[in-house]
Amino acid sequence: MDLASQAHVLVILLTCVVLLCRAQERDYTVKEEQPENVRIGNLRKDLDLNLDPNIRLSSPLQFKPVYKTGDVPLVRVEANTGEIFTTNHRIDREKLCSGVFTEKRCYYEIEVAVLPDEIFRLVKIRFLIEDVNDNAPLFQSTVINISIPENTAINTRYPVPSAFDPDVGINGIQHYELVKSVSEFGLDIIETPEGDKWPQLIVQQNLDREQKDTFVMKIKVEDGGNPPKSSTAILQVTISDVNDNRPIFKDSELEVTVPENAPMGTSVAQLHATDADLGSNAQIHFAFSNQISASTKRHFAINSSTGLITVKQPLDREVTPVHKLIVLASDGSSTPSRATVTVNVTDINDNVPSIDTRYIINLVNGTVLLSENAPLNTKIALITVTDKDADLYGKVACYTDHDVPFRLKPVFNDQFLLETAAPLDYETTREYAIKIVASDRGTPPLNTSAMVLIKIKDENDNAPIFPQPEIQLSIPENNDPSTQLIKISATDADSGHNAEIIYTLGPDAPDGFNIDRRSGILSVGKRLDREKQERYSFTVIARDNGSTSLQSNVTVRLIVQDLNDNSPAFTHPEYNFYVPENLPLYGTVGLITVTDADAGDNAVITLSILNGKDNFIIDPQTGVIKPNITFDREQQSSYTFMVKAVDGGQPPSSSYAKVTINVVDVNDNRPVFVIPSSNYSYDLVRTTTTPGAVVTRVFAIDNDTGMNAELQYSIISSIIITSRVSPRGLFAIDKTTGNITLQEKIVAADQGLHRLVVKVKDLGQPESLHAIALIHLFVNDTVSNATFIQEQLRKSMETPLDRNIGDNEVTPQANGYVIVVIAIIAGTMTVILVIFVTALVRCRQTPRHKVVQKGKQSGEWVSPNQENRQIKKKKKRKKRSPKSLLLNFVTIDESKPDDPTHEHVNGTLDLPVELEEQTMGKYNWATTPTTFKPDSPDLAKHYKSASPQPTFQIKPETPVAPKKHHVIQELPLDNTFVVGCDSLSKCSSTSSDPYSVSECSCQGGFKTAGQITTRQNHHGTVSPD
Repeated sequence: MDLASQAHVLVILLTCVVLLCRAQERDYTVKEEQPENVRIGNLRKDLDLNLDPNIRLSSPLQFKPVYKTGDVPLVRVEANTGEIFTTNHRIDREKLCSGVFTEKRCYYEIEVAVLPDEIFRLVKIRFLIEDVNDNAPLFQSTVINISIPENTAINTRYPVPSAFDPDVGINGIQHYELVKSVSEFGLDIIETPEGDKWPQLIVQQNLDREQKDTFVMKIKVEDGGNPPKSSTAILQVTISDVNDNRPIFKDSELEVTVPENAPMGTSVAQLHATDADLGSNAQIHFAFSNQISASTKRHFAINSSTGLITVKQPLDREVTPVHKLIVLASDGSSTPSRATVTVNVTDINDNVPSIDTRYIINLVNGTVLLSENAPLNTKIALITVTDKDADLYGKVACYTDHDVPFRLKPVFNDQFLLETAAPLDYETTREYAIKIVASDRGTPPLNTSAMVLIKIKDENDNAPIFPQPEIQLSIPENNDPSTQLIKISATDADSGHNAEIIYTLGPDAPDGFNIDRRSGILSVGKRLDREKQERYSFTVIARDNGSTSLQSNVTVRLIVQDLNDNSPAFTHPEYNFYVPENLPLYGTVGLITVTDADAGDNAVITLSILNGKDNFIIDPQTGVIKPNITFDREQQSSYTFMVKAVDGGQPPSSSYAKVTINVVDVNDNRPVFVIPSSNYSYDLVRTTTTPGAVVTRVFAIDNDTGMNAELQYSIISSIIITSRVSPRGLFAIDKTTGNITLQEKIVAADQGLHRLVVKVKDLGQPESLHAIALIHLFVNDTVSNATFIQEQLRKSMETPLDRNIGDNEVTPQANGYVIVVIAIIAGTMTVILVIFVTALVRCRQTPRHKVVQKGKQSGEWVSPNQENRQIKKKKKRKKRSPKSLLLNFVTIDESKPDDPTHEHVNGTLDLPVELEEQTMGKYNWATTPTTFKPDSPDLAKHYKSASPQPTFQIKPETPVAPKKHHVIQELPLDNTFVVGCDSLSKCSSTSSDPYSVSECSCQGGFKTAGQITTRQNHHGTVSPD
């Protein structure tokens, strides 16, 4: 049979083997240096794997790469979909195919097994690695030295050492250029038949070493990538004396063969070169070019004098089959000759075949575990045999050394599948040690072997059985740890390891329960707390020790019995309550919540106050706290006591909590003037003062807090004492700072003593409180007559707030007219008052007592007194009668019979009735406490009546507190000044019932307590003479 027939038969046989084993090949193309998870292809789609619906698969379709142990996977195949992706190990073509210099020859191969066995096939995938421009071309040295004789002709070319680029094709070296060139030299590129580009330096002008012997330029090399990569080197040209003949090689190209086992020092080739020059210019020096690889330089050496090339290190054809040597012959000139020696390394049978076992079934401790029920043709491993030698030395045969129920089925020329060839029986043979032998065709042949260990697994077909489906248990709480509950047992009909039972708790078992794996004793490893969990229900699993274990379970139900092990628990360790200081007696302060995790009588809780029982009470069951006192924030801002909670257990348990009650401020303090310090003081305002200048200021304080202490100032009236006329709005006050400024230019009519009535009020809620002070401004250039000013001040202090000095000096005719009018009005009012009182007494004689009692009860909640703890009575407010033209003034008398240190002082202050009614209408006594601090100022004690008008008796509209809410500020005797009088002023009562009719007088007369002084201001101060 001729050679063609033999080849035809071999092709047919190989095709049959491939079809029988369902082996396929698939090629892909992928660029190097791709990032992770770049999709390459879909193996299932590309192989056109259409599953036959009539074939029943034992497991889902799966694609499993078969890697060699220790290999770093460069691609990843999705097991379910067959999609191929790059991995985090990037593909480096230059590293993967370091000996490949052409673009189309770098491949990366893997095998993929398509499972399960019903549709098994083995796919060989070849990835053609495309080069990318990931390497920049580099010169061998950063400085290139070239020597050129001075007699070099124009257009003479000199080779420049080439750069090296690991990339290939268009990504390789494409261009050289001189970056910093000189006019004497140019650069040209010569392309060799192999496609290499050699730069050559061209002499463009005549050289003269005596004029310039060195030229320094920069040469740039650039590849063809996109974008291109480049590098540069210094090109230094030295001009030398003349040597005009180069050495000439006898053979410029030489090809030799050397066996790979050639010893070191073996001659490879003898180069010959001649030089027509004489003397030292004819001495030839041989050397390797910088363009050969570093690996080639390591394996060969050349005698610089004789040109003999020898083996320097052992050769290995399997690593590098061909070495390309470029030899330069130089006679000392700068233009060496070049010769190329190609060394072909011939093969010998020096490599033992290798066996690569890649397991399709995962190993367990280096052994394949195979069920005795495994079907025929179960794939176990992929065996790959290779030999690095060439030709017949690389042909390898593979076989097993003895008869076993397994076989090697050829897949490709050098790959075999190890699969089951007969049924397995655990009882007959429990394990196999299969020796696989690989042998080449050398003389003598070299062989190697590998062992595959297979253990047969026994089948387990009986599950453990419990005698009952449910177990009932109970245990008191607070048990000792490691308390044994019960021993659980089950039986198994199997034998050996398959009958060994292991007890475990089910996934629903709570923490703290344990079971002995062998004995089945169930125990609890922690103290149980019924308050956290009263009932437990979980499963106990009995699992046999078979390779495919079977199991059954039983339900355990445990009830935890209660003990009194929990003290009452407050929701907070400390309670903070905020109450207004006008909270009524026995009003609700807050609620304390206590819980007890126990059950029954152990959870019944009783509350009590340990300290502070005199001030507060607490409901023992609900925890509601109520005050037993009335509050005054200015006297005491907070109260702290302890609350005790006791449960009904035996013995009882208790706990404690701290309670802090903070008293919140209400607007119950009037502003107090600090500046001016005296009502008899005054400020000099010179007539030259410019408008807008500050002439004086007032300042007040408020004992309340927050908005209740925010103050605003205003001028409610003003008069000129000396000229007895009303001013023209000459002065204004800043409502925030209290600065009084001059508004207009002073004229002659403005001179004299001005009296300003200044009101300060707070911004308290729900109603604001206020006070009134007098400011005296003497408008003049100087203070020349202090006695006159004192007299004017005295008249000002004796003048009611709503009248000028001249109002008292009326004519007799006017005086008689006023008397007639007053008499008529007084008579009319008397008749109306008698009729009204008679009707009111008859209509309300019976219900009046009830109304008064109801008012008293309401007062207990509204007006608690902190000092004597007595409940003030409050009279229901009556309707206000129409305004009377005769009620021009209100008189206030104050007495302090309870304080022996105070003398009885009558103060009289006149206010317009409109101001008094407006003030009383705004103040809400129903929501404001009427308790006062002991040191509260009594602002009405220094005033006496000097008004010529008669004193009227009026009924107070609200109950009056003993020490607070005065309109008139209390001042030292030598520091007295006038303030407004309104319905909030203290009225003296001659009756024990605060709701009876009282006499209140308000007059404009004052006691002069000291010498008149002037206040300091920025305009200057003048003391009286």
